Amino acid sequence: MFPEIFSVAGKTVLVTGGTRGIGYMIAEGYLRAGARVYISSRKQDACDEARKALSQYGDVHAIACDVSSEQQCRALIDAIAAREPGLHVLVNNAGASWGAPFDEFPGAAFDKVLTANVKAPFTLAQLARPLLEKASTAADPARVINIGSIDGLVVPGFGNYSYSASKAAIHHLTRHLAADLAPSILVNAIAPGPFPTKMMAKALEEAGDKLAEASPVGRIGEPADIAATAVFLSSIASNFITGAVIPLDGGLATTNGIRL
Repeated sequence: MFPEIFSVAGKTVLVTGGTRGIGYMIAEGYLRAGARVYISSRKQDACDEARKALSQYGDVHAIACDVSSEQQCRALIDAIAAREPGLHVLVNNAGASWGAPFDEFPGAAFDKVLTANVKAPFTLAQLARPLLEKASTAADPARVINIGSIDGLVVPGFGNYSYSASKAAIHHLTRHLAADLAPSILVNAIAPGPFPTKMMAKALEEAGDKLAEASPVGRIGEPADIAATAVFLSSIASNFITGAVIPLDGGLATTNGIRL
């Protein structure tokens, strides 16, 4: 039975925001595990560059899509439907952030960030549902994996108000979708802590050692950590898990209560 229960070989996966950061790490992990992967990003040149780099690991395709546009989300799903008989896994990773002091925080930051981080994952799940249903079987349901954040679990120590609110929202939306889409589609979320991404670059430069020391495991996240968690949640090993929000942070949010 092992290691077959952890296999995603032959599955078709869409990773939004898959051209860099955590999305790229997840896409590479799926490819290394034998899945066929579609990645998306707002800019076509970023898609082309990432597809070229990822192609060494397997069958990867890239489609430009600004997830804040419902029209572009529909075009993305339609493009996949034209090429594939079904979609086994949707990873809602694309998102936005905004940081500013409380007294200077603009209302536009909530419009932008909640649209990308909450509305878009819902819209994509809604549009992709027919493809997910086609790929789903009783023995191996289709999956939706939402990428949240530990900023949606604990109070951050800086002014990313719309981002932290959006991540708390996507965690709860995950539970709501899980209740409605089971048993044919399982919906879970991953809440990463600090990983070596562009979004975290400044924080890691200024306080990377502190973050590593604060973690019970003594380090920040590595690409294999997020890739393995996504692959697990896409395999039959996780068939009895839905509506879960998994903190992937080395214990920062669950044991230390540190304000990041």
